[in-house]
Amino acid sequence: MLPTSSSTKARPGSHAAWPNTFLPQYLRRIVKWQQMDIEYTFWQMLLLCTSPKVVYQHTKYHKQTKNQWARDDPAFVVVCSLLLAISTIAYCAAYDHSAEHAAFVVISVLLFHFFITGAVVAALCWFVTNNYLREEVPDSHVVEQRVEWLYAFDVHCNSFFPMFALLYVVHYFLSPLLVAHGFVPVLLSNLLFMAAISYYHYLNFLGYDVLPFLERTTLFLYPIGVVIVLSPILILSGFNPSRYFMNMYFSRLL
Repeated sequence: MLPTSSSTKARPGSHAAWPNTFLPQYLRRIVKWQQMDIEYTFWQMLLLCTSPKVVYQHTKYHKQTKNQWARDDPAFVVVCSLLLAISTIAYCAAYDHSAEHAAFVVISVLLFHFFITGAVVAALCWFVTNNYLREEVPDSHVVEQRVEWLYAFDVHCNSFFPMFALLYVVHYFLSPLLVAHGFVPVLLSNLLFMAAISYYHYLNFLGYDVLPFLERTTLFLYPIGVVIVLSPILILSGFNPSRYFMNMYFSRLL
């Protein structure tokens, strides 16, 4: 009689074994700069702003070669965090006069704008895709596929970078105009935020649409319609998102 105990053990590379083997290795590589592919990361960042579909075409190649959808290189997260910290320091240099408050702003932006928000969005998308958007597989011999949580976080990071370029870099240079009073600053600020948030959700859609075992991924495009509907209302009401968010950190200067 064949032994049955091996059937309960996770095979190498299986979904059950992945959290115990891959994630610690991923975290260890964060502190080893020489093991990160920085050049490839900047190439991806450029394409996310110009040709995002190419990035997700390479995601398919990564699945074929590494047998996982998520990145095994934390370079994108590290570089994005550094760029976000630098841009926040630039804001503090222009609008803040307290080193202690500037340190608080940098840490809070990194934690809440990127990591915590990203973790929450990734967890929500991971839950929705795995529970409601996966295709039914009638053939019991087909291996069941699921969205990896780290891949969901990768999708957030990919979607976040163009939004970062618009709302942290372009916004920085336009901020003297955007935080001013009047209709033109309100209009430009709302258009900038509308473009950034809409592009974020478009890239979110691309990230899940590339997975062959998901269906009804157009669900991720629905927030764009909400943004388009709300933007004229906010403009007509005189709401300026630039002043609102800048006042959260630099209220004494505005």
